[in-house]
Amino acid sequence: MTDTAGPPPGRRATGGAPGASASGRGLTRLRRRRWLWRGGLGVAVLLAAAGGAGWVVYTKLDGNITADEAAAAELARYEQDRPTALVKDARNILLIGSDSRSGDGNARYGRDSGTARSDTAILLHLAAGRRSATAVSLPRDLMVDVPGCLRRDGSRTGPAFAMFAYAFQAGGSACTIRTVERLTGIRVDHHVVVDFHGFKEMVDAVDGVEVCLRRPVTDKAARLRLPAGRVTLNGEQALGYVRARKSLGDGSDTDRMERQQRFLGALVNKVRGNDVLLNPVKLYPVLDAATSSLTTDPQPANLRGLYALVRGLRAIPVERVQFLTVPRESYVYDTNRDQLVEPAAERLFQRLRRDAPLAVSREAARDTAAKGDDSPADPPVSPAPTFRGNTAAEDVCE
Repeated sequence: MTDTAGPPPGRRATGGAPGASASGRGLTRLRRRRWLWRGGLGVAVLLAAAGGAGWVVYTKLDGNITADEAAAAELARYEQDRPTALVKDARNILLIGSDSRSGDGNARYGRDSGTARSDTAILLHLAAGRRSATAVSLPRDLMVDVPGCLRRDGSRTGPAFAMFAYAFQAGGSACTIRTVERLTGIRVDHHVVVDFHGFKEMVDAVDGVEVCLRRPVTDKAARLRLPAGRVTLNGEQALGYVRARKSLGDGSDTDRMERQQRFLGALVNKVRGNDVLLNPVKLYPVLDAATSSLTTDPQPANLRGLYALVRGLRAIPVERVQFLTVPRESYVYDTNRDQLVEPAAERLFQRLRRDAPLAVSREAARDTAAKGDDSPADPPVSPAPTFRGNTAAEDVCE
């Protein structure tokens, strides 16, 4: 007869998972929970460390930028006199290159007189929808009406008909902005001031920028000694290249501005073309350099504000990043000064105010629009006027 009796009371039948006693399975579950808890704690620590490092980096970069509170207050004082923006999503940014000798590394370019001058001024127009970007150089020798402005010492200058560069020397960025708005009728939404040191650091941060020279260059004043052909310039060389007058081109300020435009186009290509924006190791030094010597209006004077300002630029094709100089000619009373060429200059300003398209070409006449118009009598299909200039997509030699 078969024994059908079950296991003794208080014991479970053996079989199934080997050694699967209640206490053994409980111990396994406990160990698993401890492992998961410790692993989770480790991940949390790593995330916290990364987040802490990220916060340190963010705080450093954010603190690099100087907010131009004085300019904001001065512009607010004259708000009623400023132009009205006609197109909501378009933006106009005034880029001012300061030749200040104060600050890191700038003393080698001359004695610090305590009064900075505007070595370069570019009005950057970002089209609505960020379909294009147009950078217009304004000659520092251009004769313009400069309004009365607030000096650093708290006194005020009187209105003057003077060189454009006088505006920054007399009243800083606020005076320069008001002068540009009076000249063009274009509302300046933001401004950025960068000095020599900041420019050099930016170039070095992207491992140099390549230019193409038809002839060797030796210029003691600009500290340049370069061979002909394709040359990658470091920050110091790039500063000399964009500032040189006697050894490059025809020596004119217009030619120097066109050289600056070509260099900026090459810089745009370098930043977009070597995965800088997607590589944190490469991006950090670029951001550090780009923010270290910047003074901006308060709105974008932080990383979030700057990001909001430039995020749309990534989608603009390089052939739609355009550079040109405002149509100008020698001033009738002094050949060493400039004056606007009309109606070409007003045509340009009108296109920018309306956020209307324009074209650039190296074959266009130097100081006038080659074709097209923007007068109210023109039919809607009128071609966009063409101005002498270049795009960031062009590869040209001196």
